[in-house]
Amino acid sequence: MEQTTRKRRFGDRYDGYRVKDPDPLFHVIPHIMRSRLDSQVFFEEEIDISGMRDFILEHREEIPHLSLYHIFVAAVIRTMVQKPRLNRFVSGRKIYARSYLRASLAVKKSMSEDGEEALVMPEFTPTDTLHDIADKFNKAVKQVKESDEGGTNKTEITVKLINLLPGFTKKFVVWAIRNLDAIGKMPKIINRVSPFHSSIFVTNVGSIGLNSVYHHLYEFGTTSVFLAIGKKEMVRELNSDGTVHCKNVINIRFVLDERICDGYYFAMAIKVFKHLMKNPELLLKPPAIIKEDG
Repeated sequence: MEQTTRKRRFGDRYDGYRVKDPDPLFHVIPHIMRSRLDSQVFFEEEIDISGMRDFILEHREEIPHLSLYHIFVAAVIRTMVQKPRLNRFVSGRKIYARSYLRASLAVKKSMSEDGEEALVMPEFTPTDTLHDIADKFNKAVKQVKESDEGGTNKTEITVKLINLLPGFTKKFVVWAIRNLDAIGKMPKIINRVSPFHSSIFVTNVGSIGLNSVYHHLYEFGTTSVFLAIGKKEMVRELNSDGTVHCKNVINIRFVLDERICDGYYFAMAIKVFKHLMKNPELLLKPPAIIKEDG
């Protein structure tokens, strides 16, 4: 699970490194805003995808099954690499830089109305390209579908095992996990199967014809960023010469734990994300610079 080779210091956890920020206010904030629900910040952006279809057709041969969703995920991961404070989390009133890069992605097992939703949790590396991310995503989705055909899905197995417990025991187990997590002693196996301990949670509600939503952060776990992708829409825009042109857009909404970074930092991160979405060819190569947090 761990992707960094930094020397561990006193106060670090197996899943994150204690952030040593010189600003004393930064370390007081988790005591003022004590929960994720108390510190949620909401952002909304419109992404122009007018040229995306041609890009996908051009590269689908070298990147099998390439889709717009792959590009969104790749742009999010690359943004987190370039703006590493987004991969922080707060636990036990302390701020940590996460030691891995993982996304929890909601996917439909089938497109029928009764089709179940599943979660895939591929792990990425800072040097991953669009090809690498699409490949890891597709393999994770394939594994989920195979689990319905007799394979194994560790997350679902863990949930089913917990659900076999009586109500009072189940409540105690969740309470114990939550409190162990607060002090960095939660079993690693729980971290590996928990979608609530990822760098970002992404849901594509546009795939079922809905507009994007502001989805709350989960108080359980350590995920600090939630992204909801809406449906494709055609909008008309007025040019400076008075003419009108049409473009394809997708509305996206972010919910962020304000304690991990300030609003200005996140606004700059959104600019990076929009630039990558406008220029997806940048995702075909590894990043030129990899920044380290903490």
